[in-house]
Amino acid sequence: MSTYKNILVTGGAGFIGSNFVHWVVENEPDVHVVVLDALTYAGNKENLAGIPEDRMEFIHGDICDAELLADIVPRVDAIVHFAAESHNDNSISDPTPFVRTNVEGTFQLLEAARANNTRFHHISTDEVYGDLALDDPNRFTEETPYKPSSPYSSTKASSDMLVRAWHRTYGLNTTISNCSNNYGPRQHIEKFIPRQITNIISGISPKLYGDGKNVRDWIHTEDHSSAVWAILEGGRSGETYLIGADGEKNNLEVLRAILKNMGHAEDDFEWVRDRPGHDRRYAIDSTKLRRELGWTPKHTSFDEGLADTIAWYEANEDWWRSSKDAVEQKYAQAGQ
Repeated sequence: MSTYKNILVTGGAGFIGSNFVHWVVENEPDVHVVVLDALTYAGNKENLAGIPEDRMEFIHGDICDAELLADIVPRVDAIVHFAAESHNDNSISDPTPFVRTNVEGTFQLLEAARANNTRFHHISTDEVYGDLALDDPNRFTEETPYKPSSPYSSTKASSDMLVRAWHRTYGLNTTISNCSNNYGPRQHIEKFIPRQITNIISGISPKLYGDGKNVRDWIHTEDHSSAVWAILEGGRSGETYLIGADGEKNNLEVLRAILKNMGHAEDDFEWVRDRPGHDRRYAIDSTKLRRELGWTPKHTSFDEGLADTIAWYEANEDWWRSSKDAVEQKYAQAGQ
């Protein structure tokens, strides 16, 4: 039986949030989910299609709206906070919404949680730690100092610090998880993997930043969801847990795997201008999570997970087709 019967999931219509909602509905039959989402460009109510009405309530709203939170939070016994502006390139172009959503929004949620003594789990990113050299034998741990590189990662670092302060100062029951790069169904097509998949489907040449050697630590979004639930249920109050599945691959390897899977030559792509301040390598050590909570990833084969992801985008063209031209136009204006 679940400890928390009524949970608020912020950003639950986005990529990672919606996959978490689906996971909870499928795996925790006694849990009711309230989804709060502003439905900005990355939020899509269609991501929640198929979830029974008696298992989920959807609320269209802003996490910065203190009045709205004062109405919602007393009705739940835990908050799982996914809502965030999360695209590095967008944060470089205009940091303003990142500060508002990631910092002010987290503050408002923490205050609502404090007023109601509500369990609070905060979803963060490995990008708060900056990057590692390609030849560095180490990986990020919970003790790694913060060194964010972009407006996006700096606002996420700020929100992490707020959560820690609300635990220490007010005694709020909080946990934080910092996860590596997610992949899977329902990810917005401006992101690296779905952009390349939808380019190929659309007859557009895939694009690769810089020298292609930037390394990301990939995890299937379903494994992220199961880890978050394990932390919500069993994580120690005030603690941080890193979520990763030992999936380090550089961008060139990932793009070539996509091309090969979709029947194209592995060098059938274009090199484009690198992103400003592009971090070189992320790598997660999830030993603490596995040791304390007994969590292990289910999707241990990246190739199999990638094939399933490609199949989803091929089968759901109506989900992404209408936004494809605008996404590519934006990248073209940036020379990417």
